[in-house]
Amino acid sequence: MTQHRRFVDRVVLVTGAGSGIGKAAAQELAAEGAKVGVLSKSEKNVAATVQEIEAAGGTALPLIADVRREDDINNAVQQIDDTWGRLDGVVVNAGINGVWAPITDLTLEEWDTTISTNLTSTFLTVKAATPLLKRQGGAIAITASVNGTRIFSNTGASAYSTSKAGQVAFAKMAALELARFRIRVNVVCPGWITTNIDEATYPRNLESVKIPVEFPQGFQPLEGGPGTPRQVAQLFAFLLSDDASHISGTEMWIDGTESLLIG
Repeated sequence: MTQHRRFVDRVVLVTGAGSGIGKAAAQELAAEGAKVGVLSKSEKNVAATVQEIEAAGGTALPLIADVRREDDINNAVQQIDDTWGRLDGVVVNAGINGVWAPITDLTLEEWDTTISTNLTSTFLTVKAATPLLKRQGGAIAITASVNGTRIFSNTGASAYSTSKAGQVAFAKMAALELARFRIRVNVVCPGWITTNIDEATYPRNLESVKIPVEFPQGFQPLEGGPGTPRQVAQLFAFLLSDDASHISGTEMWIDGTESLLIG
């Protein structure tokens, strides 16, 4: 358990909280005193995350939802309101890598799946959460990526990178619109992090369009390897806390300087 208790009496929603970065964020925020709405479409994963939070002395509410469905998101936010009567922060983390393929191979259905899961769901989550956040102010942090913001050499990631660039633009629009309500909106752009997102990545025919990128001394200058979900979770906790009270409309890269090599 962390010694910081920055979120006592506060309520936070974390989407994509069944695994990886989202799970780490839910655990970190709960350890700092937050009551956490743990949202994922996998009932099994949600139950595991909630159980671990409660075993560590935290408080969590299981929420099963498909982030692409407006009714699901609205119902999840309503459950938070019914249970705790407030919402102070949101980690918008749910997403997939989707199909990575040449533009001429990528189908409209594959494109739409990635865009709806990553970008449309961001809009739906922020839209649903905003009325509750307006009551007392709060903060939103969105998981984007180095792809689409600093790195464009991952051939085939057209839909994924577009969705991540779109999240940054949406966050900046939302940050300005919601500032009058004391709601801050920021973006976290992770690089290579040890998660299972590769299981939701489907590469196809990439050799035909691959552009070689060489890193003579490796591509993780700071630590020599990938970051951890907890490192990203700690950044989320900072951005949602009062320590970041004057930060809004900003993207923050957390990649050990990886993206600076090829940005």
